[in-house]
Amino acid sequence: MATKVARLKKIDYLVITHYHADHVGGVGALAKLIRIDRFLDHGDTVENRPGQAADEWAIYQEVSKGKRSQPKLGDKIPIKGLDITVVAVNGELIPGPVNGGGPNDPALCKEPVLKNQDRGENGRSVGFLLKYGKFKFLDLGDLTWNKEIDMMCPVNRLGKVDLYQLEHHGMDMSGSPQIVRSVGPRAAVMNNGPRKGGIGSYLDIVKQTPGIEDLWQMHLSFMTERDRNTREELIANLEEEDVCTGHYLKASVDSSGKYTITNSRNNFTKSYMSR
Repeated sequence: MATKVARLKKIDYLVITHYHADHVGGVGALAKLIRIDRFLDHGDTVENRPGQAADEWAIYQEVSKGKRSQPKLGDKIPIKGLDITVVAVNGELIPGPVNGGGPNDPALCKEPVLKNQDRGENGRSVGFLLKYGKFKFLDLGDLTWNKEIDMMCPVNRLGKVDLYQLEHHGMDMSGSPQIVRSVGPRAAVMNNGPRKGGIGSYLDIVKQTPGIEDLWQMHLSFMTERDRNTREELIANLEEEDVCTGHYLKASVDSSGKYTITNSRNNFTKSYMSR
């Protein structure tokens, strides 16, 4: 659906953030539907156990054979007209500030609450900062809580962004106040499921972030109270899993810094400008 809406005839670079099924699952079928020139990933899986994850990893190795690359921190993904910088890969974070980043608010970084250290696939996610003219977009895959804090404290290594794809579907293994408040998006998108992510505490952190105008959700979250979700017009799907109709959120971006998000369920549209 997304490739048809975007009128794509091929995919130049497919970024595989990590090898959990919700990020790499379906790549075999996708490769049969549209040509993929290059696959970017963090390196081999660290969770190659029997089961679905191992099956998905085997399929990925097959379809990406001879086409895989592992970007390094600071590398650019060379797409004409865009400036895309790799800022996280294989558990490492870009060392110096980019995009106007610098020393962070000491109060925000003072004695942050830490969670269990993640040594699995999530913390190895490939993350990137994309710029198109004045517009700035951040996607860090499923990078986890402690890594987020490392990225922001004591130095905000990423600066401010306009549109932010929130980490980890709104699971509370991610979503630290340090990263959400530091990157200061005007709009954020949560790629959650009805019962995957969308945790109330994460939703609260995002909605209480200074300067944010809207949180857009892929699904109404049944993992928390309804009134902790965002406004209904900003939610693409309102149903449970077995009846989900697969509506999507679409971002249309101009190099001037204007960007518009549209909900395909109700055609609700709102535009924003870069700060």
